[in-house]
Amino acid sequence: MTVSKPPAAPPVAPEPLPAPVFDSHCHLDIMVGDRQASSGDPVALAAQAASATVTGILDAARAVGVTRLVTIGYDLPSSRWNAEVAAGHADVYAGVAIHPNEAHAATPETLAEIEALAGRPEVRAVGETGLDYFRDWASRDDQHASFRAHIEIAKRTGKALVIHDRDAHADVLKVLAEEGAPPVVVFHSFSGDAEMAAECAAAGYYLSFSGPVTYKNAGYLREAARVAPVELMLVETDAPYLPPVPHRGKPNAPYLIPLTLRCLAEVKGVEPGALCEAIDANGVAVFGAW
Repeated sequence: MTVSKPPAAPPVAPEPLPAPVFDSHCHLDIMVGDRQASSGDPVALAAQAASATVTGILDAARAVGVTRLVTIGYDLPSSRWNAEVAAGHADVYAGVAIHPNEAHAATPETLAEIEALAGRPEVRAVGETGLDYFRDWASRDDQHASFRAHIEIAKRTGKALVIHDRDAHADVLKVLAEEGAPPVVVFHSFSGDAEMAAECAAAGYYLSFSGPVTYKNAGYLREAARVAPVELMLVETDAPYLPPVPHRGKPNAPYLIPLTLRCLAEVKGVEPGALCEAIDANGVAVFGAW
């Protein structure tokens, strides 16, 4: 007889932060199991096995000083779901988009509904959109067409553009330059080096750092964080993905933000509380007042 293993215990909550901060990018729908991770990612599946609830996720985050979050769509059903959840929770905003891995589904009809969702008051971002050259789930032609369409939606709706950029740094920057970037651009889970960080900062783009900045082999990300101006920095989980050290391989969640933020504060040579205050102010500049 096969005995199934019980779900692994979630990571222990870190020490609370000295000042409030927010999670600029997570996926509540995957965390609560409403949408199965299309990749079959084991970390996401483990998160779903934990039977989390939106209320529980928010309560755990608040207990460590993470008082608000932005939940991000990646296809039309997830964008609808996240917009509805944000409408029902004052501490939650949403982003809506077709992920580059799903760009083949970015039909005119689908994009029209994304734009309609982006016009809702609880939706504060168009994203995540962009380019992904790591996976070939969608052709590069489809990705480029979808990315350009999302840039225009962000401009028309006046919402922040949240970018997914995986192994496509030069082309992402090129498309932004060719299309004309909207006023607010966020590089989600920034993955470039110090040179790219400087280029993004010169353009006024926000750089959102996630768990990998804590990884031993990610010195290039810490160098990028050193270059990034504090007034253009955000912090995120991408939960349930990309958990910070020492929890690699376990499900991520907004309550683990303090681990990433304290790493960034050390890199920047500032007190964690001061970095919290700066990032919280940046959140208002990007997503609007809460």
